Amino acid sequence: MNNQTKETVMKNKSGEIDMTNGPLAGKILLFSLPLIASGMLQLLFNAADVIVVGQYVGSDALAAVSSNTSLINLIINLFVGLSVGAGVTVSFYKGAKDDQGVSEAIHTSVALSIVTGITAMVIGLCVSKFALTLMNVPEKIFDQTLLYLRIYFLGIPAQMFYNFGAASLRAIGNTKHPLYYLAFAGVINVILNLIFVIFCGIGVAGVALATTISQYCSAILVFIHLLRSKGSERLIVSKIRFTASKLTRIITVGLPAGLQSTLFAISNVLIQSSINSFGEIAVAGNSAAGNIEGFIYIAMNAFYHSSQTFVSQNVGAKKPERVRKAFKICMLYVGLVGGIVSAAVYIFAPELLLIYLPDTPEAVNYALQRISVITVTYVLCGFMEVLTGTMRGMGRSVMPMLVSLVGTCILRVVWIYTVFAANPTLQILFISYPVSWILTSSAHFVCYLYSRKKLVKMLLPSA
Repeated sequence: MNNQTKETVMKNKSGEIDMTNGPLAGKILLFSLPLIASGMLQLLFNAADVIVVGQYVGSDALAAVSSNTSLINLIINLFVGLSVGAGVTVSFYKGAKDDQGVSEAIHTSVALSIVTGITAMVIGLCVSKFALTLMNVPEKIFDQTLLYLRIYFLGIPAQMFYNFGAASLRAIGNTKHPLYYLAFAGVINVILNLIFVIFCGIGVAGVALATTISQYCSAILVFIHLLRSKGSERLIVSKIRFTASKLTRIITVGLPAGLQSTLFAISNVLIQSSINSFGEIAVAGNSAAGNIEGFIYIAMNAFYHSSQTFVSQNVGAKKPERVRKAFKICMLYVGLVGGIVSAAVYIFAPELLLIYLPDTPEAVNYALQRISVITVTYVLCGFMEVLTGTMRGMGRSVMPMLVSLVGTCILRVVWIYTVFAANPTLQILFISYPVSWILTSSAHFVCYLYSRKKLVKMLLPSA
C-alpha cells in the first residue's frame, strides 16, 4: 500500500472529505446530509421539550418555554458567530495543507469558546429579568419563563464549546462525529425530560435542567474526540491558548457573522414582542409553528455550512473555479431541498400542529396563519443563507453583515412601526419575512458577483 493510499484510508476512517480535489456534487451532498440529520435531531429534541411540556404541564408552560427563543438568540448569537469564523479559519488552513495553521486555529478556537461561553452565561443571568420585561412577556407566564432562562444559561459554556469544537471538525470535512455526539446528547435530553417533568413533576425547570445536562454531554464528547484525534486537528490541553494571527482571522470573519446574527435576533425580539401583545395563546401558536418551520430552515441551512466550508478550503487551495462550482451546486441543492420540505410542511401542517397543541384549536389557527405565509416563501431564505456562506468562505464577512443589516433587520423594524402599526394583524407582521428575504437575497447576489471577481484576481493575478 503506497503512502497516498494509506493517507486516503486514514481520512476515510476519520470521516474527513477531500474538498479540494475531485467531483463536488457528491461530496457536498455527503458533507451536507449529516448536517441536515444533526439539525433535524436537534429540532426533534427541542420539539420533545415543547411536546412534553404541552402534553403534561399545559399551554402556559409551553408558552414560557417557547417565548424566550429570540432572547436567548439575542444574547448568544454574537458569540456563536465567532464559531463561524473558527470554522472558516480551520477550513482555510486545511485547504492550504498547512498543518501548523490548522493546529493553532483549533487551539485558539477552543480557548475562545471557553472565554465566550463564560461571558455569555454571565450576561444571560444578569439581564434575563430586565429583558423579559422589555419584551412584554405576559405576567401569567413571566416567572416560569425567567426560571427556564436562568437554568438554561448555566449550560451556555458547554453549548459554546460544542459549537466551536463541532465547527472545527466540520471544517476539516468531518460532519459525522458531531452528528453522533448530538444524537447521544439528545437522547439524554429526552430521557431526562420525561423523568423530570412526568415523574418528578418539576415542569419548566425540569425541561431547562434536561437541556443543560445534555449540552454538557455533547461538549464532553467533542472534547474527548479532539483529544484522541490524530494529526493536525488533535487537541493538546497544554497548547490551548490564543495565537494572534489565528485569533485575528477568526474575529475578522466571525465577529461580523455574530453581529449579523445578533441584529437578526434584535429584529426577531421586536417581532416576538409584537406577537406577545396578542396574548399567550398567540404566543403558543407562533412557537409551535416556528418549531415546525425550523425543520425547513435546518434542511436548507446545511448548504450554508457546506458552501462556507467548501469555498474556504478551495480559497486556501487557490482554486477559484471550484469556488464557483461549489456555490452553484449549493444553490441548486438548497432550492430542491427547501422546496420539497416546505411543501411537505405546508400540506401536513394541521396534523403536525396537533402534536404540539392537542387541546388548543385557537392556538392552531394562529399557527396556521404564520405557516401559510412562511412556508411558501422560505426557499428565498435558503438562497440568502448560501450566498452569505459563500462570501464568508471567501473571507468577506463585513459585506453580508451590512447587507443583512439594511435588507433584513432595519426593514423589519421599519415594517413593525409603519405597515404593522397601521394594520396590526399577525398576517401583516409575518409578511415582513418574505419581503426582507427578497430584497436581501438580491443584494447578496450582486455582492457575490463582485466578491468572486475580486477573488479570481487575487488568486490568479494573470487572469
